[in-house]
Amino acid sequence: MTESPSRVAIVTGAGRGIGAAVARRLASDGFAVALADLDEAAVKAGADAITADGGRAMGVGVDVGDADSVNAAVATVADELGPPTVLVNNAGITRDNMLFKMSESDWDSVMTVHLRGSFLMSRAAQQHMTQQQWGRIINLSSTSALGNRGQANYATAKAGLQGFTKTLAIELGKFGVTANAIAPGFIETDMTAATAERVGVPFEDFKKAAAAEIPVRRVGRPADIAGVVSFLVSEDASFVSGQVIYVAGGPRA
Repeated sequence: MTESPSRVAIVTGAGRGIGAAVARRLASDGFAVALADLDEAAVKAGADAITADGGRAMGVGVDVGDADSVNAAVATVADELGPPTVLVNNAGITRDNMLFKMSESDWDSVMTVHLRGSFLMSRAAQQHMTQQQWGRIINLSSTSALGNRGQANYATAKAGLQGFTKTLAIELGKFGVTANAIAPGFIETDMTAATAERVGVPFEDFKKAAAAEIPVRRVGRPADIAGVVSFLVSEDASFVSGQVIYVAGGPRA
């Protein structure tokens, strides 16, 4: 192809935490960034902040589990920013419970956001990538994919994303599209703060206990994940595909 590919990224679950940090990093790397989230007000505010710092960004409301919503959101991004060549599937929820107390809706809602959401977003975005013969898909897995008490639903979804990633790498590689997964360990976010609150432990104590179990002796920050995303979407990573990179301060959290 004669023209260089557009530098447009979509980050789901970008209203806060890891997604917001990834969006800011990609904007600083020179990408026009679409922040996508169910919380449209949050991503519009995030996009405004990036724009105020001199970047190009937009906030778009999306329900990643709904095909019509996903297709409309990706089309809007393509129209307003340009065809997306980077997709970061970060949207996620937790509905933690022990198996005997887990409801069908606890199971289904987690599968819908993580697995169906990543499938729908990837299917919609890949057509823009394959047309340009260049693309990057990054799926957010988790150390929970290795098994985690009280997270049968979440662990299953995060493990499923690893198989999804590897299959995308095989199918899309010939079109210049790579697919990789990042599996974070303990990252300091609103989600981990909510977990601490749910188990009745002050967040500072919760983080201190987690850090004591991590070889590098600290918990992760959203910027730690954003840095790995930045590498994986770069030309330096063009020969890295189908991989799961654990970003957990050690072999696993």
